[in-house]
Amino acid sequence: MAAVLVAGVLVADVVVEPAPVPDEVTYPALAMRDVTKTYALGAVSVQALRGVSFTVEHGEHVAIMGASGSGKSTLMNILGCLDIPTTGRYVLDGIDVRDVDEYDLAQIRNRMIGFVFQSFNLIPRTSALSNVELPLVYAGVKGKERRRRALEALDQVGLADRVEHMPNELSGGQQQRVAIARAIVTNPAIVLADEPTGNLDSSASSEIMQIFVRLHNEGRTVLLITHEDDIARYSARVIVLRDGRIVEDRRREEYRRHEAVSAP
Repeated sequence: MAAVLVAGVLVADVVVEPAPVPDEVTYPALAMRDVTKTYALGAVSVQALRGVSFTVEHGEHVAIMGASGSGKSTLMNILGCLDIPTTGRYVLDGIDVRDVDEYDLAQIRNRMIGFVFQSFNLIPRTSALSNVELPLVYAGVKGKERRRRALEALDQVGLADRVEHMPNELSGGQQQRVAIARAIVTNPAIVLADEPTGNLDSSASSEIMQIFVRLHNEGRTVLLITHEDDIARYSARVIVLRDGRIVEDRRREEYRRHEAVSAP
């Protein structure tokens, strides 16, 4: 019982029910709403993105396609928190990046996004194991746990027998697998791959895409930036950009959860 004020009159003996306790709030992996990006090139303004909106749920496997100049590189930079929109909202796992300062944005980027690049970006003269451990060093993970997690990630990509090899002792496909292990070792909310097969032959490309499929089948969220349709076909959903706008967002009804094979 409690006294409450109703229309300016104090009324006693009114039962006040407690506020309901909401269920645990869940957010999509990411959501973009009317995102634009404009660059100033001298006196000229170039609009790279023009009102981009889409949502990716946790566990989706999405390919973002577009020709050169379509805006996909700009979109990737925003998705990866390497840049921020000029206008509009980008919400990453419930966090609006507009409300985050540069230092905290770097922390979010390192903790929540696993990057895989076309050029591998491995540290030369440093073993596969040490390359994979590096994000955990930045995260302050202790040595024994760091090694355990790095070995587990390398095993996931089929390189348990190459942990002490240097990048120059590995093939291109093996180097990219090390890069994937490095991307997933922190258990990020999103694995963001930018043209991950661009420097590989068709056989190595197929092996790498099978790894991404397996990661997706395990429940990870995978975003793939590509201009190649035969690479995008591994994804269950394809978003196509043209002139800074989404012109197509389709789910592949013919998509099958490819049975990922272990890389040799």
